[in-house]
Amino acid sequence: MADRQVVTRFAPSPTGFLHIGGARTAMFNWLFARHHGGKALLRIEDTDKARSTPEAIEAIFAGLDWLGLDWDDTPVFQSERAGRHAEVAHQLLAAGNAYKCFATAEELEAMRAEQREKKLPMRYDGRWRNRDASEAPEGAPYVIRLKAPQTGKLTIADEVQGSVTVDARELDDYVLLRSDGTPTYMLAVVVDDHDMGVTHIIRGDDHLNNAFRQLVLIQAMGWPEPIYAHIPLIHGNDGAKLSKRHGALGVENYRDDMGIVSDAMFNYLLRLGWGYGDREKISRAEAVELFSLANVGKSPSRFDAKKLVNLNGQYLREMDDAALAALVAPRVAALMPDVDAAASTDLLARAMPVMKLRARDLNELADGAQFLFKTRPLGMDEKAKSLLEGDGIAILQTVSPVLAETAPWTAAALEDKVTQFAEAQGHGLGTYAQPLRAALTGQARSPGIFDVLELLGREESLARINDVTRVAA
Repeated sequence: MADRQVVTRFAPSPTGFLHIGGARTAMFNWLFARHHGGKALLRIEDTDKARSTPEAIEAIFAGLDWLGLDWDDTPVFQSERAGRHAEVAHQLLAAGNAYKCFATAEELEAMRAEQREKKLPMRYDGRWRNRDASEAPEGAPYVIRLKAPQTGKLTIADEVQGSVTVDARELDDYVLLRSDGTPTYMLAVVVDDHDMGVTHIIRGDDHLNNAFRQLVLIQAMGWPEPIYAHIPLIHGNDGAKLSKRHGALGVENYRDDMGIVSDAMFNYLLRLGWGYGDREKISRAEAVELFSLANVGKSPSRFDAKKLVNLNGQYLREMDDAALAALVAPRVAALMPDVDAAASTDLLARAMPVMKLRARDLNELADGAQFLFKTRPLGMDEKAKSLLEGDGIAILQTVSPVLAETAPWTAAALEDKVTQFAEAQGHGLGTYAQPLRAALTGQARSPGIFDVLELLGREESLARINDVTRVAA
């Protein structure tokens, strides 16, 4: 294997969204290939036509693209290769490594019922393994089964799990080709991996048992054996296997609904089950340089949405302001349909340095940025109204002329001017900041009030204050 180019593959079934576990598997395959200068391939296992949908395929492509994962060849669609799969099944049949099984559905159900009653392992009993096809009724339907070894042991030197051995008696003669001539998952996977030149199979450890069954087929064909790496599954915070009850499962939920940025999700998924010392923040370029299967843990990792959101906030603060504004603009437009997302990007970019300081996700940024685009007179929430109770209106009336004579109209100059005025009046700065916040944003929370003033500009700021004081008068 040392003289062969590393080739990995990610092979999702398009029966739903790209879930978190699948996204991490895709990343590990991609990183391993990139680290070794090899090829990362994508295969869509769409043989289940009843459940595979174009929408799911598109969701997988979009999710992988969002994570920044690119692939080295055109994606392979398994459903287009059924003829090749059947060809291999017939090769095995001709070589005596497979056989025709004419057992009926009723016979197989009776067999399983007896096994359940006797508490025996549920597996095919080999009733047609050594029988001649001539014993079957003429024209009877049949499946083609792999002739698995019945003695000895099989061992896989797994790159994550270590050396794992099973007794051949635990294996069964599974179906390769159904009676209608369609291939089973087991056959299709092995044939596709071989034909695509896959050298390393990196996948969840729920496939470890399948690896032994697939290895029998590989050996029967005399094909090179791949190197396996079975990664522990992701669990929820409670230690149970990750499921819908733990929250969002699909990558698109984190991207669209939760406002997570790509770099943060990549970093977080990377650290779920893989580590490099105490490093928490690792860029894509560093991940490619550092990634190895030796650093993949053997125990399930726990998905913690709070840690993801915290990490996301760190990435937001480090993002380029224009790039961040481009992500926030469509979300503002979704909240405020009258706002032109494209036209709002420049203003948002100017606002990002102060707005991203405390934000945890894109939704918070979009929500907090709405004050920039509100039309006068502003609506005001209940908390904002409470900031104007008592002396709030009078305070605005006294500070408005001070603001009007301030030049230049910058956050620093405005803060200096209002601070001097507050001290002269014997007040703290907060006395003026809170009523100003209500009048300028219609909310009780916003970026620093002097940053708000600068972003809105002199004319808009004074007009918003005047709206409030005029109505009160």
